Amino acid sequence: MSQQTARRGGAAWALVITSVAGFMAALDNLVVTTALPSIREDLGGGLHDLEWTVSAYTLTFAVLLMFGAALGDRFGRRRLFIAGLTVFTGASAAAAMAPGIDSLIAARAVQGAGAAVMMPLTLTLLTAAVPVAKRGMAYGIWGAVNGLAVASGPLVGGTLTEHISWQWIFWLNVPLGLALLPLARLRLAESHGTGAPLDIPGTLLASGGLFGIVYGLVRGPADGWTSSLVLTGLFAGGALLVGFILYSTRAKNPMLPMRLFRSRAFSGINAASLLMFLGMFGSIFLLSQYMQGVLGYSPTEAGLRMLPWTGMPMLVAPIAGILADRIGGRPVVAAGLFLQALGLGYMAVVATADASYVSQLPALIVSGVGMALFFAPASHLVMSSVRPSEQGIASGANNALREVGGALGIAVMGSIFAAQGGYETGQTFVDGMRPALVTGSAVVALAGIAALLIPTRRHTERQAQSAEPAPVLETAAH
Repeated sequence: MSQQTARRGGAAWALVITSVAGFMAALDNLVVTTALPSIREDLGGGLHDLEWTVSAYTLTFAVLLMFGAALGDRFGRRRLFIAGLTVFTGASAAAAMAPGIDSLIAARAVQGAGAAVMMPLTLTLLTAAVPVAKRGMAYGIWGAVNGLAVASGPLVGGTLTEHISWQWIFWLNVPLGLALLPLARLRLAESHGTGAPLDIPGTLLASGGLFGIVYGLVRGPADGWTSSLVLTGLFAGGALLVGFILYSTRAKNPMLPMRLFRSRAFSGINAASLLMFLGMFGSIFLLSQYMQGVLGYSPTEAGLRMLPWTGMPMLVAPIAGILADRIGGRPVVAAGLFLQALGLGYMAVVATADASYVSQLPALIVSGVGMALFFAPASHLVMSSVRPSEQGIASGANNALREVGGALGIAVMGSIFAAQGGYETGQTFVDGMRPALVTGSAVVALAGIAALLIPTRRHTERQAQSAEPAPVLETAAH
């Protein structure tokens, strides 16, 4: 690496820029949840429209993540990071100015596309800038910021909605994006992957398959699981994903090499990530509405009362990163997932139409600690399970599976909620939410079991030493 590139790609600057960008992308996954009642009052729309304000972002985010990572590996990670950040910032302004529910959903979809290019490259840019010995702590801080964003979405959305307007949950991204763009240009080092040509057939198969699956999951609760569009999306998406897997096993330069999944570390952490986000996203989607619609809290009050959950990643995740460096990521991740499952299960037990906050507090604290223990070591496990030149696509694949898990969580738990309860009264809401939370708890527990299947750190290090790593190509930007 040249001195110019080393100076430009300082670890501290890379950590700040990638953490803030990751915060923006992660925050917008759930920032609208506490604003949904205000959006419905202002712009109209039914339950399925409100779900789309969340899921339109998730859909394009999940579908384009691997493609975004592949573009960065091919044409320059910093260059594509800046492009994704530009699209995300512009779409945030469009969402804030949306005159109707349909235009808001469209702007959210474009936001997701920008985030899909930006988000997976945050980890690869950070990895390239930070020395190996300090990556655990760097991932810990990155994971803390991203975990805080995911969990604090309801608080941020609620506070801005109540005290200013719901539009400011999107305006918030604009000054942050405008500040990051010149910093990214001046302070991040450019890097590339293997330099292999883009895998166009694999991109089309993977994107089409993910679109069909996620579309079917999102529309299932509203249109019915037997409707023609839902069934077409699920079956066509599944067929395209099978085609993608078969194609990738034979292609010379596949977008996602299937051999990566031969690694128990890579397969285990990806399975755990998908299941974790399934249980967590669906739970937060319902709990934020429960605190407002049933318990009568204002958006800000609801967000503040979730702080024992949402604030824990900032406190615990850096410690989790250090622990992962010392004892390995597997036990930390597994412990976090089992704690998260315990917290969700406890919440299902104590939730009533007039539950006191004190009765909910233990569940919120346990869930927060569990979430915090998951984020940083999970990122470390993903990045350490592949060669340096494959870290971009590994990050994209992991993020794609997380987003699919989030969309699946909202769809599945929304369906359980609709089948068992509804919005008519506080009791009917609780009747629907309880079995949904039990399902979320069980799914996160399965994620903990998947994490236990990850090899020990010593075994993973032996595998890494036996593999001949391909170098990350660093170039000084002009």
